Amino acid sequence: MVKRNPVEKKIQKKCYVVGFIAFVSALFLAYFLLENIKKNEQAATTYTAQNTLRRIRSQMDEYMTCSNVLENVILAGYELNEDGFSALASMLPNEDGVVKAFELAPEGVVTEIYPMQENAEAFGLDLLSEHERAAEAKLAKDSTEYTLAGPFELKQGGKGALLFNPVYQMNAAGQQAFWGFIVLVIDWDKFVAKMGLDRLSEADYCYRIWKEDGVTGEPNVLVQCPHTLPKDRLTVSCTLPNDSWYFDIIPSDGWIPISYWISDVVICYVLSLLFSALFYLFFMKRYHEQQYAEKLQLSVAQAQEASEAKTRFLFNMSHDIRTPMNAIMGFTELLNRNLDDQENARGYLQKIQNASSLLLTIINQVLEMARIESGSATLKLEATDLSALFHSVNTVFEADIQKKNIQYAEDAHVPHKFAYCDKTKLEEIYLNIVSNAIKYTPDGHAIRVEIHELPSEDEKKASYRFTCEDTGIGMSADYLPHIFDEFSREHTTTENKVVGTGLGLPIVKSLIELMGGTIQVESTQGVGTKFTVDLALTLASREEVYPSPEASAEAGHAKLKGRRILLAEDNELNAEITMELLGEEGLIVERAADGEACCTMLAQAPEDYYALVLMDIQMPVLNGYEAATKIRGMKDAKKAGIPIIAMTANAFAEDRQAALDAGMNDHVAKPIDMAVLLPTLLRYL
Repeated sequence: MVKRNPVEKKIQKKCYVVGFIAFVSALFLAYFLLENIKKNEQAATTYTAQNTLRRIRSQMDEYMTCSNVLENVILAGYELNEDGFSALASMLPNEDGVVKAFELAPEGVVTEIYPMQENAEAFGLDLLSEHERAAEAKLAKDSTEYTLAGPFELKQGGKGALLFNPVYQMNAAGQQAFWGFIVLVIDWDKFVAKMGLDRLSEADYCYRIWKEDGVTGEPNVLVQCPHTLPKDRLTVSCTLPNDSWYFDIIPSDGWIPISYWISDVVICYVLSLLFSALFYLFFMKRYHEQQYAEKLQLSVAQAQEASEAKTRFLFNMSHDIRTPMNAIMGFTELLNRNLDDQENARGYLQKIQNASSLLLTIINQVLEMARIESGSATLKLEATDLSALFHSVNTVFEADIQKKNIQYAEDAHVPHKFAYCDKTKLEEIYLNIVSNAIKYTPDGHAIRVEIHELPSEDEKKASYRFTCEDTGIGMSADYLPHIFDEFSREHTTTENKVVGTGLGLPIVKSLIELMGGTIQVESTQGVGTKFTVDLALTLASREEVYPSPEASAEAGHAKLKGRRILLAEDNELNAEITMELLGEEGLIVERAADGEACCTMLAQAPEDYYALVLMDIQMPVLNGYEAATKIRGMKDAKKAGIPIIAMTANAFAEDRQAALDAGMNDHVAKPIDMAVLLPTLLRYL
């Protein structure tokens, strides 16, 4: 391989610099040129819009002039009968027929119309009480100003707008009194054509003319093209009597056509190539060498990153999986010892199923979305005790609820509690919704979960409604439509310190829809959130859920009667399993809910009261390492020397070493394996 000298390296760098500078300079030049094109286009478009609005205003002034002629006749005291009104109205300028009708409406009731033949349906119409026109007629009367109402469908047929002229005259008391209306009925289609609005589309414009409704304040679109207007449209306003019109307009291809952008980018790219080609022959080979080195370095970094990610993944999965596995193995051990006791055996079996469901949830969270998106997700129906599932799964959240001092309430009312469902997916739905509520509910606030049975017309099915309502941080109205989008979170982990992937709720929604159910969410920021899930399930029988277990006899185990053990374990489920398993062996087990409580109980106990300490690692207040260090520092030599065995889901070699470094005597990994735990205990008892 030929080595490059320092001069060639400098040429290579210069080539990069020259090419980059040429490209960036060309981009800046192109940007300013395009911005100039945009400004010119906006100026031309503004002129077009203003010119159009000027024509509209001029035409409206012409119509108001016609109305003023009729108003002056009325104020002069002339009584206009049908013939007189028709003669006068026929002389008003209306060669193009845009004014569909001239109307007199004394006290708001139409008594004179010209021409009568085409507009007879409007005769006798009370403009102040007729639904579609009353509001704007009253607005014109109260404001005493011209008011344009519509466009809308006319009584006499066709689409039109009404130009109200409220007429006031002096009464006998010398006060201005409402006489009525002079109304010009404008043929809207002809008006649009006369103003040339239909030609704007031919001129490659997207446009919309609108006004604010004088009554509701909502936008009222008067004229628009069939296309959707982009957000960067131009808006020009025009003041009309008692109203303002707004003209939204933009060229159909946008301010700068995409072809301009493409051509400019191409030109910039070509210019950069031309400049960099001046140095191309001097550095190409060296360039490839550098590319190879960079790729090699990148590959090493990616491999290292992948290794670290794998380690983090395995560590987290090990910890999360061992907790439910501890429950499975522990209750299996108890089940084997109590097969003759059907009631306890069923209880243990149910707890095994609960822990299995939790274990599956951990794994399925990662795989579920891929299965759903690929269309391979299916339902595995099994007979399930819904009430038991509802109550048992709640135990998973006990530690978090206690830690955050949450006021947690549950209520189940299901007359038909046995039904066929995909238990794993139903548990996953429940766990995701409730765990989210716990995550986003501040300390000391409240959560309420309910499951109720709704009326069902099908005797073989039952409808169930699950609700979870919290008083947490809530969600904004803008974010609420995106709550079920993948990887969507309103706040980052940095903002609210809540860890999450953004996959939980999309999975929940997909699973519910897979089951044929629905999910709704109501939320107010700063108030709380309520999830409502409705599912219809086929009913099952008790025998299908709880089949009678086969009796079997097993040899009993050796008992360690009367020895007292102090168990430091914050998890209720793990504590229950450990205490029952060791109790079956004749051991007396007392529990401390955290490391600090463990130290206190040991310090206050009589001498030789406890024979051994089983210490969990991940606990509140004081963790297992801190608690062991504190025990070893006690003044009472016997208590300070008590055997301490770490019993934790942290099962790697470094975790065992960390336990020994903290002063513990031994290390036993969860889930509990009595074949390992008992020999370990016997070594120190």
